[in-house]
Amino acid sequence: MLVGLVTNAVSDESRWPGWLGWLQEHAWFSFVVLGVTMAGLTALLAGLSETRPPTPPGRPEDGAGPPGAAQVLRSLPRDTAAFTDRAAELERLVGSVRVSQERGEGLPVHVIDGMPGVGKTTFAVHAGHLLSERFPDGQLFVNLNGHTPGRTPVQAGEALASLLAAAGVPTQQIPVGDDVGAVTEARAAMWRSRLADKKALLILDNAASYRQLEPLLPGGSGCLVLVTSRKRLVANEEVVMSVEALPPDHAVDLFVRLSGRPSDALGRDVVDELVRLCGCLPLGVSLLAARLRHHPSWTAEDLRGRLFAARDRLGELRAGERAVTATFDLSYRDLAPERQRFFRRLGFFPGTDLDPHVGAALGDVSVVVARLHLEALYDDHLIDEQPGSRYRLHDLLRDYARGLAAEGDSMDHAQAVQRVCTYYLAALTVANEHIVRSGAAVPPAPDGASPVETPVLESRADALSWLETERANILACVRRANGLAMYDLVVRLAAAMAPFLRQAGPWDQAVALHRTAAEAARHTGDQRARGDALAELGVVRRFMAAYPQAIEALNDAVTAYEAVDDRRGKAEALNQLGIVWYLTADNEDAARAQTEALALYRDLGYRLGQANALADLGMTHRQMSRFDAAVEAQSEALAIYRELGDRYGEANSLRDLGVVHCLMGAYDIAARHHQEAFDIYLELDDRVHQAYALNELGVVRRLTGDIEAARTAHSQALTHFTELGERFGRANSVRHLGVVDRISGDATEAIRLLVEALDAYRELGSRGGEAASLSELGVARGIVGERDGAIEAFQRGLEILRGLGDRCGEAEALNHWGMLLLTSDEPTAARRHFGQALTLARDIRCPLEEARALEGIGRCDWTIDGPGHGVDSLRAAVTVYRRLGVSSAVDDIERLLV
Repeated sequence: MLVGLVTNAVSDESRWPGWLGWLQEHAWFSFVVLGVTMAGLTALLAGLSETRPPTPPGRPEDGAGPPGAAQVLRSLPRDTAAFTDRAAELERLVGSVRVSQERGEGLPVHVIDGMPGVGKTTFAVHAGHLLSERFPDGQLFVNLNGHTPGRTPVQAGEALASLLAAAGVPTQQIPVGDDVGAVTEARAAMWRSRLADKKALLILDNAASYRQLEPLLPGGSGCLVLVTSRKRLVANEEVVMSVEALPPDHAVDLFVRLSGRPSDALGRDVVDELVRLCGCLPLGVSLLAARLRHHPSWTAEDLRGRLFAARDRLGELRAGERAVTATFDLSYRDLAPERQRFFRRLGFFPGTDLDPHVGAALGDVSVVVARLHLEALYDDHLIDEQPGSRYRLHDLLRDYARGLAAEGDSMDHAQAVQRVCTYYLAALTVANEHIVRSGAAVPPAPDGASPVETPVLESRADALSWLETERANILACVRRANGLAMYDLVVRLAAAMAPFLRQAGPWDQAVALHRTAAEAARHTGDQRARGDALAELGVVRRFMAAYPQAIEALNDAVTAYEAVDDRRGKAEALNQLGIVWYLTADNEDAARAQTEALALYRDLGYRLGQANALADLGMTHRQMSRFDAAVEAQSEALAIYRELGDRYGEANSLRDLGVVHCLMGAYDIAARHHQEAFDIYLELDDRVHQAYALNELGVVRRLTGDIEAARTAHSQALTHFTELGERFGRANSVRHLGVVDRISGDATEAIRLLVEALDAYRELGSRGGEAASLSELGVARGIVGERDGAIEAFQRGLEILRGLGDRCGEAEALNHWGMLLLTSDEPTAARRHFGQALTLARDIRCPLEEARALEGIGRCDWTIDGPGHGVDSLRAAVTVYRRLGVSSAVDDIERLLV
């Protein structure tokens, strides 16, 4: 396990996500030679990144199921009780779906278009609830903001990231990058694959264009997609359903039902005129009926007179606009002055949906008062209720509120935005206390800011759910604040959102945020804040495996920190630079950066920073095959983590020490460390890390000859990884089991498993995993007589290992290849391979490969020069094997010598 990275990841929020990309490039690091699993880091991420509702947080103690576990996704808005008829449209839609399913045909996309306020979304949601039983794998709703005033339409790539997370894809597996087109295409492919064999319903609401929604369409034939749009979106195989204004009779029925008056008490002619005046649009009809219901003393004639007066006030509008806007104006003017003011301020909100806490910040009132206002506005049909006690304005009403707000004082606009940003800063502080293990490093609220009421977040699950719900709103507030030159708020909000975005992604979203923050800090001249933003940018770039950009951002951060003599910030940036250099195999630079960071941390007396730098330095030493130095650094890191009571740091250091000791042939110590780490993960109820520890224990058991114990450990790990949906860890377990089968004599089954692992590694882009599988595959193919296939596997594996700089893995592959040549009656060539392996093994002090090389040289000399030759090499091999406790190899050589 990458103890330095993982230890830091769990002790410092900047390290939790993003390592899978590196692991896939450098899987060799975690001991390819002995087959130790490399995906340990992904375990932690799986528990931290599965946070987008409806996907629950992955940590078991949060009361959630494991990430990647089967789940039924349901995110449809509440069905409205005021839905009126639409029988013909519903019958057409339901019939189309039923016929397609009964015939086994692919379900066409159904595009529901119509004018604003006609009830497209209401119709789609109602149909979704009616059809939900036909789509048991989930029902999803996505608002694409195609025509939402003040909001940019949601980009396809952004919508895909949310959909993939909701469908259970770990964040670190969602494609990211700077090429928007390529990222969108990759995410779309993953989305289609995810739903390939599912029966799910997807509502894409408020689409701006077919281009916007096309990447979101599932590839399988079992999914139904309903699209709503104000435009007539033309495509090839879609079913277009236009939703018109209600027929007059239906509009009258809706009005009567919502007014709460007997129909004979209203006057049919008057009601006919009322619904005609608002264009028979369900939104307008609902608002008019609500006015009458809330004024028992009014008659329908009174309402008509007021509507005519409102239409006269709006005479400058076009007739179509005037028809529905008059109903808004009538409802608005009927509100009490304080509620009018609250409604206007809703128009200042940069986001889309809000809760009473945000309402309180916007309205500059208490949460209790805000809740009363929101409930009253809902009763008045001026806002819609969303799941989770949240509210949003219909697009038309949102535009109306924004218009009212624009007529007021521009200072009121700026003050409302400042208040809501200040609220989010306070709420983020509460949330970060749960998701940042070392405490939230969030800047204080702006000077002079009044206290705000924050939501009650009692657990990590609460915090993550709140953060995901508010993500889009907070980012919209950052954009609005930036547009209003509120640069200090931009910097603070970006810093406060950083811990969550590191964990939950998508990281390209985080890149945009931190770039904005860095530019905002430049405007304010705050070099420390600019350094913080650049450092965050570098961390996220590292998560994306964009290493040159990460190095550039982190170097700029170091410069910014030096300008203000911020030694803590400089140490953090150097520590991050060291990690990036490690990932790019620039080991000398990595060691130098970590050493400098460690010195700064020691001067500052910052113990956690010292532990992190030591762990990363130990990791670098291990990559350079400086095993003694690695043990020394990791042992010191372990002592500090124990001093701080950091159980994750302790467990990860123990695991990494186990890997190093295994490389050094100290199998008893390695097993003890892995068992201690496993026990801590058990205590923390971390199933994924438990699986990693099981794999590593299995490797030690195999190397010491306990094959069945190894098989049991790897099988248990495989079960965990499969249940948790952790593909990388699962590939490692499959590979380990292939090695066990090969040693047990079942080369055919070994080949099957190793090919499965190889395919998985290639799909994940793991060159290290690919090399490890190829090395073992070469051995297994040699056993069944596939000599050419074996040599090809060894050649490709060595090419990868040398490119990665993995000398221990290279020695193992050379030993394997040498044994193939020896059994193929090519002892001279075999001896050359064993000689190269021996030089490598001695150079890096890897005793197992040294013993294997000595044994191979002795056997080659015995074969070339006759019995009795090569005895010294064989006896030297026996000495090393005995020290390692590899009794089976000792027995084989002693039989030969006898």
